[in-house]
Amino acid sequence: MADQIQNYKCPACTGPLHFVGKSGKLECDYCGSTYTIAEIEALYPAEETVKPAGKTEGTKPEKPKGQTAESSWDLSGLSDDWGDAAAGMKVHSCPSCGAELFCEETTAATACPYCGNQTVISDNLDGTLRPDYVIPFKLSHEDAESALKKFYGGKRLLPRVFSSQNTIKEVKGIYVPFWLFDGSVRGEMDFQTSRSVTRREGDYRVTEVSHYSVHRGGSMEFQKIPVDASSKMPDEHMDSLEPYDYQELKPFSRAYLPGYLADKYDVTAEQSKRRADKRAEQSIEDMLSGSVTGYTSKSVSSRHFNIRRGKVSYGLLPVYMLTTKWNDKEYLFAVNGQTGKIVGNLPVDVKKLWLWRLGLFAGVTGVLGTVLSMLFI
Repeated sequence: MADQIQNYKCPACTGPLHFVGKSGKLECDYCGSTYTIAEIEALYPAEETVKPAGKTEGTKPEKPKGQTAESSWDLSGLSDDWGDAAAGMKVHSCPSCGAELFCEETTAATACPYCGNQTVISDNLDGTLRPDYVIPFKLSHEDAESALKKFYGGKRLLPRVFSSQNTIKEVKGIYVPFWLFDGSVRGEMDFQTSRSVTRREGDYRVTEVSHYSVHRGGSMEFQKIPVDASSKMPDEHMDSLEPYDYQELKPFSRAYLPGYLADKYDVTAEQSKRRADKRAEQSIEDMLSGSVTGYTSKSVSSRHFNIRRGKVSYGLLPVYMLTTKWNDKEYLFAVNGQTGKIVGNLPVDVKKLWLWRLGLFAGVTGVLGTVLSMLFI
């Protein structure tokens, strides 16, 4: 049974299993058998014998010293105890960009999804935090490729032959690490506003401007504010791939990993807490500012936010990394593995760009010419 616990072999034919997002099951490529996550966990219960989060002996990872739960995010629930599950996991290290990826022991040597170079199998998961949650992949590799081709559509400055001549070198499904912050924020904001009314009095147009001081206050509760924990994945890329549907957040199980890689965090929760604060503050600022309507002008005169910081958990979110090649240059794209939303850089046709600029300039010149003509008539 040891090999089965480590490798998730098919109970029917002993072939390797992999998780398929559309069915939400583990499937065998050899005999076609399918199994639910619950069935696999029941067959291989050793993985779930890990201690509950926050109950491990010894020093808790990253727990801040000398700070109360009111003044800092609570990291006490994070655990690095994988139990017997760690025995079936390996770490792939990229010698080029430094990415560290963990996966099932049966995963062969692979290319790094970030830079494309071959990774090197190193050691086990010693000292690595065990995720609390995972959003499973919902889309297939083929869905990711279709999303990329759809992404090309409507891009006016894209070289005409790019969509037909570029080749997809590789599609990698990777679980990106995220810190998930629970808490609440209370906000108070003051605004200086004005409202203007223009009316005609005889031969004159009179504008009457009224000035107001407006105060807004309110609070918001947050569950799972996401902050990505991988320095290889640019923050703006991950922000652009949001939102994820957190209704599909599942307790972490190794059974979701077969067929995919998972990135080890290299940005700690402690290093991410300021970004979580900023996301909470920005959310309530947008809410309070959005409630001040009906004025001609609006400016913020003061703002004050008070954050109540709660639990921090560790989750994995699904992303497809696609590498394409055209004219001896590689292009990298990221696709939300749950929704299909995509982000990436595309080449620009320089000729089209200049024509577009000249057309814009000509359009502006034409408008100015019309205005000048009207003024001189």
